[in-house]
Amino acid sequence: MARGWESKGVESQQEEAERDRKRGPRPTDRQLAIADRRRALELTRTRLADDLRRAASPAHRQMLEQALATIDAQLSDLQQG
Repeated sequence: MARGWESKGVESQQEEAERDRKRGPRPTDRQLAIADRRRALELTRTRLADDLRRAASPAHRQMLEQALATIDAQLSDLQQG
């Protein structure tokens, strides 16, 4: 005999709840914001490093090196909490 749609719905909800339990606790809003900030800083750092490799002007290289140092400091601050 085929199961009704109600029991399939309950089974689906139970499976979803089990998957959520296996994933562990959900990150807080603050943790998500920190992760987003870290990703943005890492992308910016990658772009700056690429620009530095192509930079020919000493003044431009110096500016990029200072920007990289600032980004590195901000990343370090994020890791330390």
